Amino acid sequence: MTLTEKGLKKIVDKFQNEDTWLNLGEGLLKIFAIIIIANILIRIGKLMIHNIFKIREISPLRTNERREGTLLKLLDNVLSYVVYFIAFMMVLSVLGIDVKALIAGAGIIGLAVGFGAQSLVKDIISGFFIIFEDQFSVGDHIRVGQFEGDVLAIGLRTTKLKNWTGEIHILPNGSITQVTNFSLNNSIAVVDVGIAYEEDIEKAEKVIEELLEHMQDQYDELVEKPALLGIQNLGPSEVILRIVAETQPMKQFAVARKIRRDVKMHLDEHGIEIPYPRLVTFAREGEQSKGLNV
Repeated sequence: MTLTEKGLKKIVDKFQNEDTWLNLGEGLLKIFAIIIIANILIRIGKLMIHNIFKIREISPLRTNERREGTLLKLLDNVLSYVVYFIAFMMVLSVLGIDVKALIAGAGIIGLAVGFGAQSLVKDIISGFFIIFEDQFSVGDHIRVGQFEGDVLAIGLRTTKLKNWTGEIHILPNGSITQVTNFSLNNSIAVVDVGIAYEEDIEKAEKVIEELLEHMQDQYDELVEKPALLGIQNLGPSEVILRIVAETQPMKQFAVARKIRRDVKMHLDEHGIEIPYPRLVTFAREGEQSKGLNV
């Protein structure tokens, strides 16, 4: 009998042995149990974390909602990583792999990999300082370079942004060097209103002031009553009046649209004309010049 035939015979005899199948079944059951217990622990841990944050909502020592939302997602991710890592080590132990030697060797391998993964280390360190310094949080509207949108999630390595058209931008934290956060302070809505030169400007200003007087009661997004600053510019066919209004963060665009609509309707009610483009033509000598509206 050749060496190959002897090896095949040993393998066949091994699989025909009842103890082999019992050990294999026991190992599979252990791995299955480890996976189930890991998932249960993650669910229980996340439930405990969420309940702790719910208790903090009624506590006088609670932090702001932005920071709490960010920490909540981060703790959920950290919990998942830790439990799955421990479960992975236990699975390797069930398979007969020496976990202690693997962990000891991982230190040396990690040192070698660290030199080749400097960008990964940079991303993790940058992510830590983003969260620690509260530069921005989940739900904030920010601009990072050419990308702008709402923050969906902040991890230790990446940040996810969703812009207003629905695209998701995933940015490595190490690439975030400058951030513009639009959600920290109130915003300002700026509305320019054109009034025809033929109209009484003082009357128009008075009518607009009457409208703005009660506008804060109509819209919750307004922080205070809008202010009419006066004449902003003298255009080719109109006098431009400027209105400014302090709004809640990132509500300035919606408020500006509402103000324009209300001002237009209010001016129409008082017979004050908003100008439209005009074209003036000059006739030859002996003919009367005409003014055409277009």
